[in-house]
Amino acid sequence: MELFATLQVIWWLLLGVLLSGLAVMVGMDMGVGTILRYVGRSDLERRVALNVIGPHWDGNQVWFVLGGGAVFAAFPLIYATAFSGFYVVMLLLLWTMIVRPLGFEYRSKIAHPAWRNVWDWSLFVSGAVPMVVFGAAFGNLFLGVPFHFEWNLTSFYTGSFLALLNPFAILCGLLSLSLSAMMGALTLMNGAEGALHQRARGLAQAAALLAVALFATGGLWVHALPGYQLVSGPGAGVAQTPLQQTVATITGAWQSRFVAQPILWLVPLLGFVGMLGALLAARAGRSHLGWWLGALAWIGVIGTAGVSLFPFLLPSSSDPSVSLTVWNSSSSRLTLLWMLGFALVFVPLILWYTSWAFWVMRGKVRAEQIARDEHAY
Repeated sequence: MELFATLQVIWWLLLGVLLSGLAVMVGMDMGVGTILRYVGRSDLERRVALNVIGPHWDGNQVWFVLGGGAVFAAFPLIYATAFSGFYVVMLLLLWTMIVRPLGFEYRSKIAHPAWRNVWDWSLFVSGAVPMVVFGAAFGNLFLGVPFHFEWNLTSFYTGSFLALLNPFAILCGLLSLSLSAMMGALTLMNGAEGALHQRARGLAQAAALLAVALFATGGLWVHALPGYQLVSGPGAGVAQTPLQQTVATITGAWQSRFVAQPILWLVPLLGFVGMLGALLAARAGRSHLGWWLGALAWIGVIGTAGVSLFPFLLPSSSDPSVSLTVWNSSSSRLTLLWMLGFALVFVPLILWYTSWAFWVMRGKVRAEQIARDEHAY
């Protein structure tokens, strides 16, 4: 394969890695925020839950930066089209991301139930909403996004915010939320004791079971959806624009990759194995194993979406033939090559210091320690 096409595929894979890292790490602490009011029945239990992820939640935000930066640098046409078209969604995410750190930092500053309840609800909203939006975004990719280009590649988005909340997108959003809640519950099992640990254990099993059902339902639903198929175009590794291709919509096209390459069925199987394995591990009380299996579930789910959509990155429902693909929306060969060099240095570095931080701060968070520590969350 020509070097340019190879780099495009490598960055498609790296984008999947970064999205998986975002889902696992950010989804974990957002999951704790989502389930906080259920697993924590008292103020002290909620403080314990927040301090389990306290040393890590802000560091996990680096995956947001990595994901956004990768799209901006490797696939600038995707960044420009999506971030301008989904302006309301981006503002919604921005507001929740602003409120979230305030919830961590200000919640325990005043020992008044009303004050702390407000911040508990803010942590719930700022944990649940981004994960629903994350999943719904994937759902809308399968349906196509209403945008088109003029002759000079000026993009026009013709959809609305409410149109993004269609039934299939909501199902995908609930799948994302359930996986996030599962990871949050497994994280609390790792770091908490007593009643908090037991409630998290039960919730992890319920969330995993719900994720299995939603993932299976989504797979059957996708089979009946009109998919996109690249009929003609300049091909891989050739400088091109979205105006130089022809795309057809064919029912069942999203599963044609699996039919052509049966080995790809291992990717969704990975998702099911991870979810069911996490459920069984939580039931057996092996939360650390369950956490890793939950991460495997996220990789399987995002990998399934990536394989199904390839080579499409942002399909257009307004004019399928201007859909953005790996081939027509990437940066130049030189840019991708430089970016790959930086990624080979910084991604392993981030994985190393994240692993180091979790290792150093391992162990249980005990209620009596939190009660007498005025600096704890």
